[in-house]
Order: sequence, then structure tokens, then C-alpha cells
Amino acid sequence: MTQQTTTPDGLVIVDKPSGFTSHDVVAKMRGIARTRRVGHAGTLDPMATGVLVLGVERATKLLGHLALTEKEYLGTIRLGQSTVTDDAEGEITSSTDASGVTREGIDAGVAALSGAIMQVPSKVSAIKIDGKRSYARVRGGEEFEIPARPVTVSSFVVYDVREAQAEDGTPVMDLVVSVVCSSGTYIRALARDLGDGLGVGGHLTALRRTRVGPYGLDAAKTLDQLQQELTVMPIADAAAAAFPRWDVDDRRAKLLLNGVRLDIPSHDRSPVAVFGPEDRFLALVEEQRGKAKSLAVFG
Repeated sequence: MTQQTTTPDGLVIVDKPSGFTSHDVVAKMRGIARTRRVGHAGTLDPMATGVLVLGVERATKLLGHLALTEKEYLGTIRLGQSTVTDDAEGEITSSTDASGVTREGIDAGVAALSGAIMQVPSKVSAIKIDGKRSYARVRGGEEFEIPARPVTVSSFVVYDVREAQAEDGTPVMDLVVSVVCSSGTYIRALARDLGDGLGVGGHLTALRRTRVGPYGLDAAKTLDQLQQELTVMPIADAAAAAFPRWDVDDRRAKLLLNGVRLDIPSHDRSPVAVFGPEDRFLALVEEQRGKAKSLAVFG
């Protein structure tokens, strides 16, 4: 392993292996980067693989804002079986012959789950209901409902439909899909709802996250690769890739860093990354009544 004297501030884009929780990856990175200051943006279920964005040192302050960005996935949905967790990790609760499901029916179901929709998250999830994690309530045998919440599925495409047979001999159908969606969207809930809408049940059998905001698999490294060589995207580069940019002169930079709320030009989205002279990343700000309100200061 390459010797590090100091850990640079920045993002590490990990290609998460299956079987690891997001927290497992953070714990591993703390060892690799030799710092306790590591966090992650946007949890991935243990079964899932792919892009997990970690922040190291001061870049942990970016993560809450990055977690809100759009995400992209490749997955496999099995029609004909429902599970406790809505994915392959949970025990099967029902098996139904799915051989009668038509492509037209699938396309109509996908269309109904596209755009701005109300989604009920999976019960075995980390969502808090009255201050208690949903999965903890399930394990305790509680009966409860999770309220639906608004999410946006901007793209839901079925690439392949394969007839298959489940372990118990039930004829099932496996769909290879890609989904682009807003933060907080559960792909396994899409699988569940598609199967329920078709009357046969459904669950997610494989999931790979291919993008979080501007960060894709092309920038991701496996934990083994990072163990060999820690690759950190500098905090300024990370901010410039993820947020609209606002360049200020030295005078304004000093005012901003001293807490003065400057007039801010309009941007198409928020927050905005502020850069001073010599490409120095100063702060993340949001517009409030025409003024720049600091969300996190880095300069």
C-alpha cells in the first residue's frame, strides 16, 4: 500500500461489492485513508453493487448535498415471486405462474411507474417511522404502514424479457431494466409494485448503481484497487462537477468567508459552488431572497 502522510480532502468513488453494507465500506475506507472522517452519500443495500460516493476529511461536508442528486441503476426484476424484503435477500412469501404476462402488460406497468409518482418504501428499510427504523419494527413483528412519498422516475426501460423457472418450479419472468430516478427512490419497491400491478408479484434479484449525480462507474475503484492506491477526487473538482459554479474576486471571497451575504446571480439549480481566485473552492451557498446564504464553508 502506498504510504500516505496526510489524507487529502475529497471524494472517493467506490465500486461497492455485493454483501457489504455502506457502513462496511466506510469502515474499510477509514483504514485505507487513515482517518475517522469518512462518510457516504446515498446508502446502497448489501445485495447491490456499484457507485458509492465517500467523502474524506472536509469533503464529508459535501455529502448531504450530493445525496440529493439523481441516481442511475441497472437491475433484474423477477415477476412471479414476492419476498419479505422486495429483493432476493428476503424469504419468498408467494409464487405465482407469470408465464401469462405479456410485453404489453409489462410496458403499461412500467409506464404507470414512470414520472412523478407516490411510492411506498419497502418495509425492510432504514426509513424511520415514529423515530424507529422500519426494519426494526418488522423484526419485532409489528403491524404498521409506511406512508407513500413523492419520487421521480425519469427513465424506466426494459431491455430484455426472459422466461425462467424458479427453484420451486414456478414459471417466472426476469426483466433486465435500467432506471434513472430521484434520491429516495427504492428500486426494489418498483419491482414489487410492477409485479403487484401485473397480479403476479415481483422482487429485485440484482442491482448495480451506475451513477450518482455526475459520478459514474468510469470513475469508481474497487476496495482492492483503493487499498493499492488511494484515489481521491480533489474537493474542488468534486464540487465543480456536481454543482453550478460561481466565480468571485478576492474582495468578494473575503466578504463571503466573513459571513457577509452577497448578491448572488441566478443559477438553474441549488446549491452553488463558489470559487475564488486561483480556482480556490470557498463554499457551497444557496440563494435566499437574492443573497448568498452559506451552507458549508471550505475556503
